Amino acid sequence: MAEITGRKVLAITVGAFGVIIAVNLLMAFKAVSTFPGLEVQNPYVASQTFDAERTAQQALGWSLAADYDDTAHEITLRFRDAEGRPAAVHTLDVLIGRSTEARDDRRPEFLLRDGAFRAAQELAPGKWILRVEATSASGTLFRQRLDLHVRN
Repeated sequence: MAEITGRKVLAITVGAFGVIIAVNLLMAFKAVSTFPGLEVQNPYVASQTFDAERTAQQALGWSLAADYDDTAHEITLRFRDAEGRPAAVHTLDVLIGRSTEARDDRRPEFLLRDGAFRAAQELAPGKWILRVEATSASGTLFRQRLDLHVRN
């Protein structure tokens, strides 16, 4: 068996720390390069109207459910009012993407059919996030973020 010298111990230590540092740098680069960005440009300004917007949205009494049909490749959004009937949505904007990166973000066109909004969209398996913004006929803004799990 070979004798362990100070140089061998130094080489093993430097090699081990070199691998650790290289992996940390790689992971930091990947984290920063795939970060989609901020939710809002200025969080302080957004916070000033948050309570009023939330109160107005709650007064609408709307609820929202999302579903994905992986056979038909279709996303369905169902807005309901306080009585459980289809809500009268005036405008609709939906951003679909992954939680960790922005390259898969898309804005499909939803069409109202059979009391629900539907959009043809092929989604890969995994977790998707829907950021939904809708307005009522009176102009009240309704915002909700939904998680959508696609199985395939």
